[in-house]
Amino acid sequence: MMDYVCALDAGTTGVRAIAVDASGRPFAQCYREFTQHFPRPGWVEHDATEIAEAIIAVTVELIGAVGAAPLAFGITNQRETVVAWDRRSGAPLHRAIVWQDRRGADRCEALRADHYDLIRTTTGLVPDPYFSATKLEWLFTTGGVASGPEVAVGTIDTWLLWGLTGGQVHATEPSNASRTMLFDIATMSWSPELCELFGVPAHVLPDVVETSGRFGTTRDVTGIPDGIPISGIAGDQQAALFGQACFEPGMAKNTYGTGSFVLLNTGESLPEPTDGLLTTVAWQLCDAQPVYAVEGSIFSTGSAVQWLRDGLGIITAADDLEGLALSCDDAGGVVVVPAFTGLGAPWWDPSARGTITGLTRGSGRAQLARAVIDAMVFQTRDVVDAMTAATGRELTELRVDGGAAVMDLLCQDQADQLATPVVRAADVETTALGAAFLAGLAEGFWSGPDHIADLLGTGTRFDPSGVPDDEAFTQWHRAVQRSRDFA
Repeated sequence: MMDYVCALDAGTTGVRAIAVDASGRPFAQCYREFTQHFPRPGWVEHDATEIAEAIIAVTVELIGAVGAAPLAFGITNQRETVVAWDRRSGAPLHRAIVWQDRRGADRCEALRADHYDLIRTTTGLVPDPYFSATKLEWLFTTGGVASGPEVAVGTIDTWLLWGLTGGQVHATEPSNASRTMLFDIATMSWSPELCELFGVPAHVLPDVVETSGRFGTTRDVTGIPDGIPISGIAGDQQAALFGQACFEPGMAKNTYGTGSFVLLNTGESLPEPTDGLLTTVAWQLCDAQPVYAVEGSIFSTGSAVQWLRDGLGIITAADDLEGLALSCDDAGGVVVVPAFTGLGAPWWDPSARGTITGLTRGSGRAQLARAVIDAMVFQTRDVVDAMTAATGRELTELRVDGGAAVMDLLCQDQADQLATPVVRAADVETTALGAAFLAGLAEGFWSGPDHIADLLGTGTRFDPSGVPDDEAFTQWHRAVQRSRDFA
């Protein structure tokens, strides 16, 4: 019987359970999508009960397929998305408000005028509806959620941990807490001043414990044995940084998921705020100091592929994108700025909206597909350029993962635009690997970060094939300016 750690990956559009063996390789997984709700333009919600049920279903399916229960669970999750629920019944009090949701945009504009420095210096973030605080404020002021002692709130990791432990553990960890706009990343605690500003009472918030360590054990979940440790939790992007073995300061990764997120490990020293970028907690291992990261958050990359598939019907499956894009030499001057929910780093413009420029009678499906891939590449270059300018450190390589990273076209174009080697992980689902590694470290399944780095080895390398296409990049920036201040 094979020993393994199970990573529970609760993403934005689906959940999966992945079994990882002692060699650090996934050998089985189960996946299920869940419903996306768009009650108003710019609003995005999820049914938290549906997410919990989907997690249980894929976990039960995986255990059945493997024929044994895991030694431990690790959890990784879409960040910033918030749930409020009743401690007594365990029932959600409102649909989960998703990180993509923009209903707090007006509130954030006011915060920029009056409280920007407080938020920036305390949390490492900027006032933006992307983060959790204005979502929680809306739930309490407009969403009909009371603030009594029976109410609990949390990000998706906290919601799943509560359910998997039978309502016994209400906790999170620093990588997720640092995305709420309520957490002081210097003191590693909830900020009373920010909780008061957003009207979030302290008693509704989860305890914050270390990223790698035993949070609790499974209890009273149909189909899952009692007593299995839940021993590692991290937000998806920090989990991917860990899963890419970016353990040393200066190492960076980009995950091409629903959005794309470039993270640069800055070590145990809290960096100064950097214009256009975020400071976040990467992780905190057992009995160790927190590790910080600088992050560039790009809101729409994989979601643009979904838009081509579901909104326009240009492709029938995400896997069709690369082949269609390769059927033309380039985008033919077409530029797609996928600012469906505003622009993230380095622009931070919640009022931006998606645009298509450069259309001619010769533009077709292939050019749009190529332009969507170009948008992934150009947005990443924007963030990396900002990081280089802020830190004075040139990247020696960019490690990449996530669903879109399977495309050789994307990886090669990215290397060309950055004039830097791009290294694709051997397994592009490094988010789940990171969660598994964090749990396995806590339970002694792996001996330490060096052990994990040795297991991962090297991935596929894409070296720059020429000088960056600065003319196309300039055209991209012209299109970005047309998308800004639109809503």
